[in-house]
Amino acid sequence: MCNHTPGCPDIEAADCCSAHVVSDHLHDQGWCRLCNGLILFDDGHYLTPDGHDHVLTLSA
Repeated sequence: MCNHTPGCPDIEAADCCSAHVVSDHLHDQGWCRLCNGLILFDDGHYLTPDGHDHVLTLSA
């Protein structure tokens, strides 16, 4: 799905939410779609393309 070089992280990767934004609605609707298919919400949750909900965990 990704045409970037280097490629965006896969949805299974620990840094999956660092993929490029392809549809930005954070300021008006509170979400954005990433290149790898994730939907990232402004409350720290994200949905995978298969519909699973996860909470973004930040490493120190």
